Amino acid sequence: MSKFMILVFLSWLTGSPLLALLILLVIVYFIDRRFIGIFPSISKPFRRSRNISRLRQQISVNHFDVSSKRELARLLLERRKFSEAYDLLQEVQSSSESSAEYWNDLGTAVLGLGRIEEGEEYILRALHLNERVRYGQPYVHLASAYRTIDPQKALHYAARFGEIQSSSSEAFYLLGVLYQSLGQKVEAKRAFDESIAIYRTLPKYKKRHERKWALRSFFKRSTL
Repeated sequence: MSKFMILVFLSWLTGSPLLALLILLVIVYFIDRRFIGIFPSISKPFRRSRNISRLRQQISVNHFDVSSKRELARLLLERRKFSEAYDLLQEVQSSSESSAEYWNDLGTAVLGLGRIEEGEEYILRALHLNERVRYGQPYVHLASAYRTIDPQKALHYAARFGEIQSSSSEAFYLLGVLYQSLGQKVEAKRAFDESIAIYRTLPKYKKRHERKWALRSFFKRSTL
């Protein structure tokens, strides 16, 4: 009702219901970005594109800039440009053998190219070097990759992720989504419940980051 009254007021103020609706949507978006965080950032893709352009320029000047190549590869993985990221990571392998982050990125790129077993090998190498690399996210990648071809293995990796991220609303939301995709409704509901329960116990300074995951868990749970 309050949103409707605001819309009526804005329509009266602007003289245009369409413009009023647009203003209301902008207000809701900025409130969400400030206090909740469900909506994606509009500026993030532009910042990423600028960083990609900057890194390409740096690499063109210094082809042996390993850190820039690895950072560029990570940004390309976010854009799902797996082939280009893979080529860059191959170039810096000799100087990155001991890096768990490197093997995780390489494995993620290979998974994206559809080479599941090879990607699994690289990601397991990353986890061997540091099981908490990227806060356990490699387990999510492996579980997602095996979701349709080997559900039992997917469930195993999902469970390992849950063990590592035992105090994160985001982790249990992702775990619930994964269980839901595997048809494990009871486990999915349990994960969403845990996500909400964890959020309620968090200190205030951490709730800002975790709030959107608790809300998403609430809505997901209601659809099971």
